[in-house]
Amino acid sequence: MTGTGTGAAFRVGLIGYGLAGSVFHAPLIAATPGLALDTVVTRDPGRRERALAEYPGVRPVTTPEELFARADGLDLVVIASPNKTHVPLATAALDAGLAVVVDKPLAATAAEARSLGALAERRGLLLSVFQNRRWDNDFLTLTRVIADGELGDVQRFESRFERWRPQLKGGWRESGDPEEIGGLLYDLGSHVVDQALTLFGPAASVYAEADTRRPGAEADDDTFIALTHTNGVRSHLHLSATAAQLGPRFRVLGSSAGFVKYGLDPQEAALRAGERPSADGAGWGVECESARGRVGAGESALTGGGRPVETVPGDYPAYYAAIARALREGTPPPVTAEEAADALEVLEAARRSADSGVVVSL
Repeated sequence: MTGTGTGAAFRVGLIGYGLAGSVFHAPLIAATPGLALDTVVTRDPGRRERALAEYPGVRPVTTPEELFARADGLDLVVIASPNKTHVPLATAALDAGLAVVVDKPLAATAAEARSLGALAERRGLLLSVFQNRRWDNDFLTLTRVIADGELGDVQRFESRFERWRPQLKGGWRESGDPEEIGGLLYDLGSHVVDQALTLFGPAASVYAEADTRRPGAEADDDTFIALTHTNGVRSHLHLSATAAQLGPRFRVLGSSAGFVKYGLDPQEAALRAGERPSADGAGWGVECESARGRVGAGESALTGGGRPVETVPGDYPAYYAAIARALREGTPPPVTAEEAADALEVLEAARRSADSGVVVSL
């Protein structure tokens, strides 16, 4: 790798400059000490112009093949293209001798994810999955609250990622073609399942309901997943594009107290608005005091019950900082292919459960 041991930044090629590439990956890569955005792959002329305007000096190319043709000039490839391309592009990148970050979901199946992980291990290369929601402010806060023992023994974890989008936007994410790996189950479901497994460990059984509510919709847009973890915790995960009234982002019930938090982490909105984290992260991911979650027992957070909990600032930049450290020092990646495979096992089971109406044991 060109960056190793020289003090030079690791050079990054980014495949895809749609929502994921332009809003999440490119800004975070550019803000990370030790990483340099070198090449952007997009066929869209307008996106090429936007990439050059925001990152002067970046090399725009139109196909992944052009990027792989100069693999010896790169250290890391980030794959932010449509879901169905993740496995073939990650395979090509690893075969070209490049470390790889793949936007979630890594693959359509756990078997494909584990195959990619095995390929990366054989080649001695980094392979990681961009699960940015592990660095949401609410998730970081909940992790701290649980670790501090404020809830006692957690018994039920409720997580909602809900939106009110009654009109279809179009595109592959809403396609009913199984090859596209669209729908909320694999989109937002990749996030909420990963968070549940990160907090409470493996699942023993899965039950799911996946509905298609909006006129003309082809893929699931109103989905529920229930996990029973091997430690006895139950996770209820709600995903919806048709929620006319939004529930709490988290409601977590323990033997001593509960935690309730409304609203979404502010980082995505900030990135969409053109805000960028500084190299030191100062002031990034901070929300107003009125948005704080509350811990209490026997009271309603909606009426001011419980104690407000200071929110840990969100920290998406931490993901790519960990990637840079892994490339430089050989430390484990922040999210592994095996962790992605574990989440995909749950998503596959959820699909089987939704189709059959029965609980699926893992």
